[in-house]
Amino acid sequence: MRSQPPPRSRFAWAGRNYRIQTAATVISGLGNAGAPIATAFAVLANGGSTTEVGYVTAARLVPTVLLLMVGGALADRLPRHHVMVAANLFNALSQAVLAALVLGGHAELWQLLLLSAAGGAGHAFYAPASEGMLMQSVAKEHAARAFSVFRMGLNAAQIGGAALGGALTAVVGPGWVLAVDAACFVLAAGLRFFLEAEAAPATGDGGGMLRDLREGWREFASRRWLWVIVLQFSVLMACISAVEAVYGPIVAEQRLGGARDWGLAMSAYGVGLVVTGVLMVRWQPRRILLVGNYGVFLFGLPAVALAAAAPLPVLAAAMFLSGAGVTVFGVNWMIALQQEIPAEMFSRVAAYDHLGSLCLAPVGTALAGPAATALGLSGALWACAVICLLLSTLVLLDPQVRRLPRRAPDAPGAPEPQPTEPAAAGATAG
Repeated sequence: MRSQPPPRSRFAWAGRNYRIQTAATVISGLGNAGAPIATAFAVLANGGSTTEVGYVTAARLVPTVLLLMVGGALADRLPRHHVMVAANLFNALSQAVLAALVLGGHAELWQLLLLSAAGGAGHAFYAPASEGMLMQSVAKEHAARAFSVFRMGLNAAQIGGAALGGALTAVVGPGWVLAVDAACFVLAAGLRFFLEAEAAPATGDGGGMLRDLREGWREFASRRWLWVIVLQFSVLMACISAVEAVYGPIVAEQRLGGARDWGLAMSAYGVGLVVTGVLMVRWQPRRILLVGNYGVFLFGLPAVALAAAAPLPVLAAAMFLSGAGVTVFGVNWMIALQQEIPAEMFSRVAAYDHLGSLCLAPVGTALAGPAATALGLSGALWACAVICLLLSTLVLLDPQVRRLPRRAPDAPGAPEPQPTEPAAAGATAG
């Protein structure tokens, strides 16, 4: 009898680097999901106000924005896994010190600000390298499946991390949640140490970092669909950061059950992320950015529920739908970047993407308190919801956003810089 060849693994498309990076991201995501909840309630436990919660959140975002370009340039010149390991270890140290201060009852506002800023600095070097490594480890023909599975893993970690973070904050205090986050960073760094060095990008002909940044800017600015959406997210993320990092915990403290209920609401958000990730494994819409932006329309629902003083089940449903929208957008966005951006430019373009998307987030969180004072808490939340809806509508006025098609794996490469209006994708999306 002829022997049958062994069956291929269902995940044969997932290479070693992809598996390691996904596992490490899940581990660090578990800690990261609970850390913002713990930090916000650490400020409140010290008698801090809404404004001070916003300042601590902004303190993390400001160095992220300022250092992203340096992080992106380094990630396209150095082995990306080395950059990620160093950033993870730096974040582990800053979170461990913060945990020790909170547990010891000696955390003053200036210390929370400084250590939050340190965490943001580490993220500025980690994020562009991480995105470049993930893009490089996935074959284009498996991109939709790979990105969906990756986001499912990350989002499942968000569910568990948010629920655990909220519960631990309520039961044993925020310090232990921050300690868990530090440990997760150490474990993630240990895994990423074993990423294969062959995935590191080529460094080109030895030009300086400023030239690298100019090349990345030309790549970014030459695609209107790219900078239009990043401009949309610059304002969108300011509103979302204010809602999730400042207003949500305040509403939970005043009207719901405190950290526990806010953790449950964030878990519902994570469930929406994961459930929709299962759908995105098989769903391959033709017009990727058009369909992705449909998901953005759901981003403002949590602000609506919080503004309307909705009970926890309604808030959880709004968070679930918002999470679903994030996955629909996120998977399609990653596919667009992979198919349109040259591999050697991934990290620099990702840095401009992150920079543009986050540049106003510190402003949003810093102004969250004054806005709530001027408009009332409900008024500020309604304003965030309306802005999210308007931005989601306005971005669809751009034809490149509406028409960018999914390309076949063997199709010609990315379009030339400064393209004209792209051709229609044929069938309607989906």
